[in-house]
Amino acid sequence: MHDFDVVVIGAGAAGMMCALRAGQRGRRVLLLEHGDAPGRKILISGGGRCNFTNLGCVPERFLSRNPHFARSALARYTQHDFIGLVRKHRIAFHEKTLGQLFCDGSAREIVAMLLAECLAAGVDLRLDHRVADIAHGTGFTVTTQRGAFAAPSLVLATGGLSIPKMGATGVALDVARRFGLAVVEPRPALVPLTFGGEALALMRPLAGVALDSIARCGRAAFREAMLFTHRGLSGPAILQASSYWQAGEPVTLDLLPERDGAALLLEGKRARPKAQPQTVLADLLPARLAQSLAALHLPARVIGEIGDKDLLRLAALLKAWRLLPDGTEGYAKAEVMAGGVDTAALDQRTMMAKAVPGLFVIGEAVDVTGWLGGYNFQWAWSSGWAAGESA
Repeated sequence: MHDFDVVVIGAGAAGMMCALRAGQRGRRVLLLEHGDAPGRKILISGGGRCNFTNLGCVPERFLSRNPHFARSALARYTQHDFIGLVRKHRIAFHEKTLGQLFCDGSAREIVAMLLAECLAAGVDLRLDHRVADIAHGTGFTVTTQRGAFAAPSLVLATGGLSIPKMGATGVALDVARRFGLAVVEPRPALVPLTFGGEALALMRPLAGVALDSIARCGRAAFREAMLFTHRGLSGPAILQASSYWQAGEPVTLDLLPERDGAALLLEGKRARPKAQPQTVLADLLPARLAQSLAALHLPARVIGEIGDKDLLRLAALLKAWRLLPDGTEGYAKAEVMAGGVDTAALDQRTMMAKAVPGLFVIGEAVDVTGWLGGYNFQWAWSSGWAAGESA
């Protein structure tokens, strides 16, 4: 039996941040990872450059049953704190769009930075340690295939169910349930949407076509690029809306953001009456999409011979195209998992379970899901720091 002050399970973003902070406080920290390398999701994020935070991180851009839960952790360790750490390690970075910060070089620099901080804090990192059992008495005993480890504080930082090919598991949720913590039903988030029937018949030939759009789901609306795929819709606008989507609900698309579709089509008819409608429409939309929509919604005549009512009907569709997804592409394509350990079971300042002293849950395993663009990494840093301050 090996004794520590804190055992952290999961050497991802949240786990490494928690471990290094606890170590900085003089705690004897063991960081267990079931894989053969730490930070595997960090390495593949942002196209290999790691979108490590967002300048616009505010609690309102996180989803949770308790919309105020993330406020404390995000305030105690902000995006600017993490940027300071990145600068300390002289990692060059840039803002790409909408406040998203990426490494100029490689995501490996972020992993190396976290490992260096863990080393400096005396954290004992052990790879290829798969948890077989967790016992709880006066403290916690974690048994792996390579030995047993005891500590008064246990931190669950194993992430969620997204991207299973990277080793994602539901360990944190299983352990939380075992200790009596409620779990909000998990579901894929920041994920492409799938369609069937006539909608898919239209979308499939358009696979690869992208355009600026506004995707709306309920009260949420996001203006970014959308992309047609062989199974439906993807792209940043769709991924964002997917986090708010519930089965049976529609998604509404504005394909002409900040443009008056009716005025543009009527002006096109006046200016070029002999043109084919898809030609005029191609001034507003990608050519393949223009051709498909014209064939589906307008008579096969030159635009000057098409009635204004038909053009206005198409213009209304372009501004509010209502579509009903039949599902998502699931955890295999999801950026994150929504749902997780119910925030009502956790102290928002420390991330400790209210009913199980010494047990902490952080990162993606908690029912807090950020927007696309570095928000979920910031939640990992912030929640990890909060737990590391108390564990």
